[in-house]
Amino acid sequence: MAPIALSDVPSHVTPFHQTTSDLSKNPLERTWRGNKEGTLRIQGYPEFMYATDDEGLLKKRQWVKEHLAAAFRFWGKLGYGEGISGHITVRDPILRDHYWMNPFGVHFSAMSVSKLVLVTPEGYVHPTLGAQRPINMAGFHIHSAIHKARPEVEAAGHCHSLHGKAWSAFGRPVDITTQDSCLFYDNQAVYHNFGGIVLAAQEGENIANALGPRNKCAILQNHGLLTLGNTVDECAYLFSALDKQCKVQLMLEAAEGSGIKKTLIDPEDASFTAATIQYHENTYYNFNPEFELIVAREPDVLL
Repeated sequence: MAPIALSDVPSHVTPFHQTTSDLSKNPLERTWRGNKEGTLRIQGYPEFMYATDDEGLLKKRQWVKEHLAAAFRFWGKLGYGEGISGHITVRDPILRDHYWMNPFGVHFSAMSVSKLVLVTPEGYVHPTLGAQRPINMAGFHIHSAIHKARPEVEAAGHCHSLHGKAWSAFGRPVDITTQDSCLFYDNQAVYHNFGGIVLAAQEGENIANALGPRNKCAILQNHGLLTLGNTVDECAYLFSALDKQCKVQLMLEAAEGSGIKKTLIDPEDASFTAATIQYHENTYYNFNPEFELIVAREPDVLL
């Protein structure tokens, strides 16, 4: 059967646009369905995520470290390792001006809870809590500036993934061309500068300023990608999704160079989709299958 040409589509067909007005106010509730009785449900964040007591906060600290270690294993599985480059940080649930991050020179695929380092507000390794290992200097400058500028986010991640750094050379945001790309609709910034390897606080502050007050995703020109999250799960998932969209973008650019015109998603439809898939509990949940798979196959990640 021959493919349908645009000229074959009836001219009287009008576009259909969905609306959130008749959907659940909670975007997570829009994405799943249980049994008729309403007793079969999924669990979003664990209850201790909202804890304020000592026992709950200690549980949350352990949970954060386990998910951070698994996030690095996930990045390792995706081939994001690039020597000593790349880092994810997560605020500590108890010492809120401290954050956990990966040690210097440890492969993402070898990360475990016991190898994670707790960093002080001044950017030094905590003397008693966490692994006693050096950290990446560029990671400190980038992440400390972001955590100061964006106190509402818990995690930040950056590395030199292949497709992300390739697309970053264009200094352009990704186009909204697929359903998955709606994660980045009105949710991405471009840092139009490359000031060299980040060894000064000012460059970290410049990156934080480029992100602005609400974007969770950024393309660092001639450098790579950076994502934020209400959880480390969201941060890691957004990064992988953005790197994949950079690959899609590169493929589309190549095809368009051969005369094939790409179609962008209508802003109204992109906004509708983003209202659900950008919700922080949905992006957290998207990482859950990866977390469970890693723990099942590589239980040493929790050690």
